[in-house]
Amino acid sequence: MGDDFFRPALSELVPYEPGKPVEEVHRELGLSRVVKLASNEGQFGPFPAALEAIERGARDLNRYPDGSAYRLTAALAEKHGVGPDNIALAAGADGVIMYLSVVALDPGGEVVCGWPSFPSYVLDAIKMGATPVRVPLAEDRYDLEGLLAAVTPRTKLVYIANPNNPTGTMVARSDLDAYFARVPDHVLTVLDEAYFEYVDEPEYADGIEEYLKRDDRRVLVLRTFSKIYGLAGLRVGYGVGPADVIQAIKKVRNAFDINQTAQDAALASLGDEAEIARRRAVTAESRAGLVEICSELPVRLASPAVANFLFVDLGEDATTVFQVLLREGVIVRPLAPFGAPSAIRVTVGTPEENDLFGAALARSRPLSVSQVR
Repeated sequence: MGDDFFRPALSELVPYEPGKPVEEVHRELGLSRVVKLASNEGQFGPFPAALEAIERGARDLNRYPDGSAYRLTAALAEKHGVGPDNIALAAGADGVIMYLSVVALDPGGEVVCGWPSFPSYVLDAIKMGATPVRVPLAEDRYDLEGLLAAVTPRTKLVYIANPNNPTGTMVARSDLDAYFARVPDHVLTVLDEAYFEYVDEPEYADGIEEYLKRDDRRVLVLRTFSKIYGLAGLRVGYGVGPADVIQAIKKVRNAFDINQTAQDAALASLGDEAEIARRRAVTAESRAGLVEICSELPVRLASPAVANFLFVDLGEDATTVFQVLLREGVIVRPLAPFGAPSAIRVTVGTPEENDLFGAALARSRPLSVSQVR
């Protein structure tokens, strides 16, 4: 077929490349031990209650799932103190971003986001023929003043990743307060809080409680079960926002896009705040250990990191180091697709996994810390 068969917007797209699977590395390199620290899944599996729900539901996999995800939607509405008409579910928070792009963006429209940041903000805008406006980060975190300056009458969406993926840094409540006081009414702000449960900082704002509910801002807040809940393989994310935005998203949502196993496991995961707190504390301790390991190497970290991963700037093309680490059995994420070609993203692992990464990275870096710094 000729090029005129395809939509012109697709010519700018490069397909999203997920982190390399462990099985693929085993198969290609014949390694007996492979550690995956690439995709921010974290070191914890599903909650015990989620595993029980998965087992119970396995016998009914010949049935279609609940297309409305009624029970999970109701439970999330109760958890956040909103109505069911304020909840939009999708196959990952990434799915909510795609649906939002479909309902809000036309050719000539614009989205604004920080950069480097999560690629879907940019890719999904391009898919719709809209223009992504990338605002450089300031000291590895979102520059909210820069975002406001980039807003035009054509801007439909402003994305704020908090914490930001891939730098792992956050913006403080005072900065968000100042942003929301000035952002124009025609803009919908998307506050991406995929790593919300990992953050234990007094200046970290809860977007649902503080901006959607208390201040009634035009904001859609994203959350996910893929990270601290340990359900990345089942793909359940959601948005909490204004009823008109949620209604529009539901008009374009794929039928049965969240399978019943995923719905049941997510529902069973809710309510165990003690386990969430334990996982957050274990991650913080392991993150501190990983920071200490990296501090002895000739690299630069985005700091302070508050989620379950580190942004490690190597000062050179990260693809080469990624390949070296791969041959050592350590999978990390090179960040060129995120807008940071000299950096890798490293998920916080167990102490043993962190040590394996540190030793492999040290062997890949011939220069001493003093030579680089």
